[in-house]
Amino acid sequence: MEWRAEGVLLAVRRHGESAAIIEVLTEAHGRHAGIVRGGAGRRMTPVLQPGAQLDLSWRARLEEHLGSFTVEPARARAPAVLGDRRALMGLSAVCALLAYSLPERAPVPALYARSMTLLDAIADGADGWPADYLRWELALLDETGFGLDLGRCAVTGDRDGLVHVSPRSGRAVSAAGAGDWADRLLPLPAFLLGQGPAGAQDLRDGLRLTGHFLNAWLAPALGDRPLPAARARLAAVLAGD
Repeated sequence: MEWRAEGVLLAVRRHGESAAIIEVLTEAHGRHAGIVRGGAGRRMTPVLQPGAQLDLSWRARLEEHLGSFTVEPARARAPAVLGDRRALMGLSAVCALLAYSLPERAPVPALYARSMTLLDAIADGADGWPADYLRWELALLDETGFGLDLGRCAVTGDRDGLVHVSPRSGRAVSAAGAGDWADRLLPLPAFLLGQGPAGAQDLRDGLRLTGHFLNAWLAPALGDRPLPAARARLAAVLAGD
């Protein structure tokens, strides 16, 4: 069995004295692992950094085997963010959440494309990437089967004035529909509905919103494994803690 594709490196760990096992995400093959011979050596260590875009060739005797990769660098994103603490944490959080959330070898072409766009924005220092990151977390929830329903109020059916989300159902709630229950609901920042820019409080509210459902819905479905620490570190720095 053999295939060739471009993909992003999500995680790497040493294997034996000189090899490494890497996890990558490609458009056609999803999250895929394999061995890189010499991957722990001095020549390959700078190439095998999470967030790097790689040209990949995978080969195995049988499809179900771990197999081995040969890799060539296509774009190194980590060096571009070494002087930017927030961007470096953003890069790490995206890679860690993809490795944590996605099933092995299941193609997710739409999420792959969105993830590459976000990683490029972070590496290029684009304005507003933290807001894009939160929209990406919503897309990740949707891709894994835990999407939120933010289209209309769960109580009144209205499409306007949506300012809350039910922490139980994941459905939007308007100010009028919330009534006396408003303090028990999660805030819904307007920028997540495509309405206006994201200020500091909006980012904090967005992190609280997506973090709740990552912890309450996604993590239990994955055996109650804790979310990657990289996500918590990014949330702290974006929230200004």
